[in-house]
Amino acid sequence: MSAAPDDAAARARRPAGGLVLPAIVALAAFLILIGLGTWQLERLAWKQELLARVEARVHAPPVAVPAPALWPNLTHEADEYRRVRVRGTFDHGRETLVYTVRGEDAAGPVKGQGYLVVTPLLRSDGPPILVNRGFVPSDRRDPATRAEGQVAGEVEVVGLLRLPEEASWFVPANDPARGGFFRMDPAGIAAARRVPGAAPFVIDEEANAVPGGLPLSGGTRLAFPNRHLEYALTWYGLAAALVGVTAAFLWTRRRGGGSG
Repeated sequence: MSAAPDDAAARARRPAGGLVLPAIVALAAFLILIGLGTWQLERLAWKQELLARVEARVHAPPVAVPAPALWPNLTHEADEYRRVRVRGTFDHGRETLVYTVRGEDAAGPVKGQGYLVVTPLLRSDGPPILVNRGFVPSDRRDPATRAEGQVAGEVEVVGLLRLPEEASWFVPANDPARGGFFRMDPAGIAAARRVPGAAPFVIDEEANAVPGGLPLSGGTRLAFPNRHLEYALTWYGLAAALVGVTAAFLWTRRRGGGSG
């Protein structure tokens, strides 16, 4: 009979010991969720800085394009969307069509599937530069259907410096052998069109009055997804929910163990 109190005490202690592992797992999950939320806040600060930087660049007075000696050091952080100015002559015979879709939110009446017209600009004072002259719908891909827009002679191009687009699972790979381009790859385009020494970037031409209205220039998208605050609140909310669920679980188990 004297062993009964000891058995009761052991039973009371066993649930508490059995709660250690769930508590450790919950703590680890909590720290992960807090870490993810904090990381999203850091991404939010980075995105806001990026947006401010881009906004300042696209409205700044245009500057000369970087000299060839600086090309190897160009970066997305320091140079993407820089507003530049350059003079030269378009080589329309070596234009490249890059497939795209002009969404319903785009300015102007021309929308839907089509192509960006990328044309080498030959310069007397430097290597050639590829210029994204703008959008043409699929039924106007043939240059003969927009001959007025094939401007001759020396021109001045003002636009935004764009570095190569990164490959994506959602965008097909370029197929230069078949003339299929789906993302901006200056090196690949220059090689396919035999434009030696071309700059490792493209200039997105600003909106201007092109004879005949095509290509439709000035279509650079400057809208960047920015849902980092939403994601951060989601992770923090899950962390708070985890705390509540874990506290209720531990309290229930301890009450159940004590009453046994």
